Amino acid sequence: MTNPTSSTASPGARAGRREWTALAVLMLPLLLVSMDVSVLYFAIPAISADLEPSGTQQLWIFDIYAFVLAGLLMTMGSLGDRIGRRRLLLVGAAAFGTASLIAAYANSAETLIAARAVLGIGGATLMPSTMALIRTMFTDPGQRAKAIGMWSGVMTAGIALGSVMSGVLVEYFWWGSVFLVNLPAMVLLLVLGPILLPESKASSPGRFDWLSVPLSMAAVLPVVYGLKEIPSEGWNVRYVVSITVGLLFAALFVHRQRTAASPMIDPTLFRGRGFAPSVALNLVSAFGIMGSAYFTTQYLQSVLDKSALEAALWALLPSVPIGAAAPVATALVQKGVNRASVVTAGFAIAAAGFALLAFAGTDSMWLVLASCGVLAVGGVIVMSQIMDLAMGTAPVERAGTASSLMETGAEFGGALGMAVLGSIGTAVYRHDMPASAPDVARETLGGALAVADRVPGLTTVAREAFTNGMQGAAIAGAVLLAGAAVLAAVTLRRVELHTPQEASEPEKVPA
Repeated sequence: MTNPTSSTASPGARAGRREWTALAVLMLPLLLVSMDVSVLYFAIPAISADLEPSGTQQLWIFDIYAFVLAGLLMTMGSLGDRIGRRRLLLVGAAAFGTASLIAAYANSAETLIAARAVLGIGGATLMPSTMALIRTMFTDPGQRAKAIGMWSGVMTAGIALGSVMSGVLVEYFWWGSVFLVNLPAMVLLLVLGPILLPESKASSPGRFDWLSVPLSMAAVLPVVYGLKEIPSEGWNVRYVVSITVGLLFAALFVHRQRTAASPMIDPTLFRGRGFAPSVALNLVSAFGIMGSAYFTTQYLQSVLDKSALEAALWALLPSVPIGAAAPVATALVQKGVNRASVVTAGFAIAAAGFALLAFAGTDSMWLVLASCGVLAVGGVIVMSQIMDLAMGTAPVERAGTASSLMETGAEFGGALGMAVLGSIGTAVYRHDMPASAPDVARETLGGALAVADRVPGLTTVAREAFTNGMQGAAIAGAVLLAGAAVLAAVTLRRVELHTPQEASEPEKVPA
């Protein structure tokens, strides 16, 4: 049994009941953090009626959480390696719970925006800390693979569940209830965390590089912002400039990491066998999952004319097979199947999901749901195995940093998927809309439906054009993921994936 005052047992030791119980405690807050990305989907109308935010304020209420989360992941991962992952996790849980309470009873848009920002800060501490603690608690490769598979499944399912939960809560309670549900999980973590979770940190981390904090945020936030806005607004000069500025700061950030005496991101991480390919392949997997979601959510609501809650409930169906995907992939690897082959198969399955989506018509709900399920299964297979590879090859002392890099890559991949595939779909939509249609109708399907009562036949034409755009994006997605399957087979072929070698033993630190 693991001593709670040490990071874990010696490498290779099998985890016992204490570690698995601790994992269950970690999963609930992780689920809520991932759900908070989508928890306002149905709460925004009620919030708007109550707080009367401006258009800009409404956008910030919705987006500030994801922006702060993405911008601080690397900072918090590195900080956890220095001050202790359990300590940072508990601080983050306290911040997340407090901010949830403030958000639930916010009496102004400004207060809610500030609370959502603090929720993002708390989420940024929780996500890398949970994975880093899994890395230190589960030193047996097989057990760690199972634990990481559970982590991946919970993360993916949380995003899908968030919108449904918000719809149900707003239907029967008030909009603040979508935040109050966070409190029991955070209280449970604060009570049981010090008892069940081991403390761990790097033995000689060096001074914290404060200059890298603003550099990392200046690199991440403008790029994520630009990529998120492009699908709905197009390649506006403002968004292109935003992405360009972010990339310039990214170059400065990389230079800082290579030259600083004690960098936030240790460049030696990327020398670990398989770590760099893991970051890249995880990004591509997120590209596919989030890129498809941009279309399928609109398809269910605007093409099939489902209500928002109906669409969210139907969208839960593709999440059902996700729970089995990661465990099956892990079992195959443990039975001797080369993990490179499993990852390649995951990308091929995801590509097949996109290929199915390319055959969807304007009345193909079951085909669309099936394609989403196939794509999600392939994506989770890839993400669970790639995350295990990355965490197994990263030094234990850099577990928080390694986890934050993987998660930041996933944030970039998701935003890039929506931008690229969304742009392809929008281009096809505008090409297929008749020149005689109103300008607002030629921009988006939502615009077309808003004025459809004034233009006979516009609804049918617009829905067909949107579906054609979705088909075009699906073909592009299938080609990309098929290419990723080939890339995975080539880049992972020489990496030893069955028994990843631990880079260093965990350090014992005071509780």
